[in-house]
Amino acid sequence: MTLFYLLAALAVVSSLLVIAQHNPVYSVLLLIASFGALSGLYVLLDAPFAAVIQIIVYAGAIMVLFLFVVMLLNAPQEDTEYDVKVHPLMRPGPLKFGAVLGVLMAVELVWALRSMAVGRSFPAQPEVSVQTIGRTLFTTYAFPFEVTSLLILVAMVGAVIMARKEDRGSR
Repeated sequence: MTLFYLLAALAVVSSLLVIAQHNPVYSVLLLIASFGALSGLYVLLDAPFAAVIQIIVYAGAIMVLFLFVVMLLNAPQEDTEYDVKVHPLMRPGPLKFGAVLGVLMAVELVWALRSMAVGRSFPAQPEVSVQTIGRTLFTTYAFPFEVTSLLILVAMVGAVIMARKEDRGSR
């Protein structure tokens, strides 16, 4: 139980630090730490397949893509004069929207915990194996799988083209 609380605390703290960082590279690295903690929680829940998929797909592929794009674009820190002068809670726009979403998530979490305490049971889940997931992914969903990979490739090429610095003297 101690390991659960340790991994949960690591996931929550690293997730909060993701949005608190001014350097985007640190945000990506903290998000990878959060995904690692979630993977550990999946192992504790006796779901090793979900843990491995969490590491391979999210921490392995998507975060490497994010890190690649962030480093390719050479994004500076996000400090502006407006950020320094105005208190974070007084800023309009996305921060207030995020605060409302956070409150809604907390209310939903309290509701879910109370409904579990009442003793509601979840319906029985069908037996799913890695073999059936793989067969379904590469037969029924083969085309959407390939389209997604092409979409990610096009996005990467677009990021490279947009970040490329033109040599005006050579043309």
